[in-house]
Amino acid sequence: MKQLFQVLSPPVLMLLLLLSATACRQGNKTEKNTMPPEQTTEQAEAPEDPAQYFLGIRIDTLNIQQAKVPRGGSLSQILGNLGISPLAIDQCAKRAKPVFNIRHLQAGKPYLSLNSKDSINSLRYFIYQENTTDFVVFDFADSLQVYRAQKEISTKTRLAEGVINHSLWMSLKNQGYNINLALDLSDIYAWQIDFFGIQSGDSYKVLYDEHFVDDTVSVGIGKIHGAVFNHTGRDYFAIPFVQDGYRDYFDDRGINLRKAFLKAPLRYSRISSRYSHGRMHPVLRIRRPHHGVDYAAPSGTPVYSIGAGTVVKKAYQAGGGGNYVSVKHNSTYTSTYMHLNGYAKGLAVGQKVSQGDLLGYVGSTGLSTGPHLDFRVYKNGSPIDPLKMESPPSTPLKPEYKDSFELVKLEIMQQLRPLIASTDTTLTKDVF
Repeated sequence: MKQLFQVLSPPVLMLLLLLSATACRQGNKTEKNTMPPEQTTEQAEAPEDPAQYFLGIRIDTLNIQQAKVPRGGSLSQILGNLGISPLAIDQCAKRAKPVFNIRHLQAGKPYLSLNSKDSINSLRYFIYQENTTDFVVFDFADSLQVYRAQKEISTKTRLAEGVINHSLWMSLKNQGYNINLALDLSDIYAWQIDFFGIQSGDSYKVLYDEHFVDDTVSVGIGKIHGAVFNHTGRDYFAIPFVQDGYRDYFDDRGINLRKAFLKAPLRYSRISSRYSHGRMHPVLRIRRPHHGVDYAAPSGTPVYSIGAGTVVKKAYQAGGGGNYVSVKHNSTYTSTYMHLNGYAKGLAVGQKVSQGDLLGYVGSTGLSTGPHLDFRVYKNGSPIDPLKMESPPSTPLKPEYKDSFELVKLEIMQQLRPLIASTDTTLTKDVF
């Protein structure tokens, strides 16, 4: 019964109990045989089973109460109020250790108590809800057991599309899509599109899996089956393809979208200052070169390496870049990350890092007017504009996979074209 699985709403539980009682009464009634003579007993439909289950527990035979963990409440207090003895509570704590830390019970989180339908009214199950899908079950029905249970998760393949007026995140939110789709798209297109430079009128269309509980509550994004992002009038396709056991995204020409360098070292901020040979310094109030890009972002925002390489510097520059890290990617390119609030745990000079590895956190150390990242790239020792840096693909499509890729590409592109030209679409479409 789907209403039950949405759990923890008093009207729903009351409805469940009424339905359960009605079903039981109907099951106990003896019906007169009104079948016509020619219809045999074997042809009669079996009566519907009135049993109702939640997390594998039959609940139509139990009394159900719901509540929330009170502020300052503990498991021992709650179980004590439900009639569990101090000795049994101590056993609960011991049995729970490998499964759940009882000190992590959070105020405001919902729980269910399921009691027997008899004069004793003893507690049979205590169920604590950690999140939308995950529960911790204390089973008192037989011998004491503590285990985790999860609601069944269903997957739907969906098609989402939209036109951007302000940002990708806002476009998804306004149309009722799962906003986590923005993070997945920014990861896929991290090497092609600078998401800090998205313009009004840019558009997107994406075919993806979304996970649900109760068929209605979204709990995450699954695989992206294909996408096209129109940026400044150009279509950027993302077509997933597996070669040599590794899944990558390719454009419509068969070029790998994953590049040697990311377009930006952090997510969701804004460019507050660009590469310049004569910028007015915000602190010194004099014009001098600014050979980097400033990303304004909240203090503590993670900063990632744009590519694989070796940490060659990790130091503090007084009166300048503050805490900074430099990564040498190869014999040609080096990147530097300045004004950091702190470094990634264990980061050290000489350490090898991979593309996307955490280096530190946005801060305002050194000569700075506020939290931001000063990001710089050097080619053969000379500064270059990071926003204009070209990057080759990391793993090209192998010739022996070309025909297979073309078949996959045609199927995906048929579902992604044409791109919408208006904001009329307001609902996500279920493909199947």
